[in-house]
Amino acid sequence: MPVCNLSEMPALLKKGQCLLGLDPGSVVIGVAISDPDLRVASPLTAITRGKFAEDAAALIRIIRERNIGGLVVGLPKNMDGSEGPSAQSARAFVRNLLERGMLPDPALPVAFWDERLSSAAIERFLVENDMSRKRRDTVIDKAAAAYILQGALDNLRHTTKPGENQ
Repeated sequence: MPVCNLSEMPALLKKGQCLLGLDPGSVVIGVAISDPDLRVASPLTAITRGKFAEDAAALIRIIRERNIGGLVVGLPKNMDGSEGPSAQSARAFVRNLLERGMLPDPALPVAFWDERLSSAAIERFLVENDMSRKRRDTVIDKAAAAYILQGALDNLRHTTKPGENQ
């Protein structure tokens, strides 16, 4: 069951596994990681987009090195909730990973998370904290991935019963 609802994700993880958050932009893929308790998301890296196989190889290395049990992929919906070209691109990215057998575990679950305004929120936060434009450009993608993943983690924490997925 590769693509699943976010609420199903914790039950599909093995003990100690983390989630990887992805913000697959057209130029950069922002990457973030959760802690094993699924409470905190941290920015990890940004992968400059190149050929799909190279992008996938970079993700596979991270998945293998970091004990990743599932992916949370940002889905940039329009403000009215519909899906435009950016959302279709995110879905195509995941579909390519799955159909080409690029993931190290074909059963690795993937959930989409509505990321409306995540980049704008991160940009505003960085500006308010006096970060230079040059520095913002180096951290915004992985910070946006962390923002997306944290939103998903917060949702999981508020929708699961205490002790249910420990």
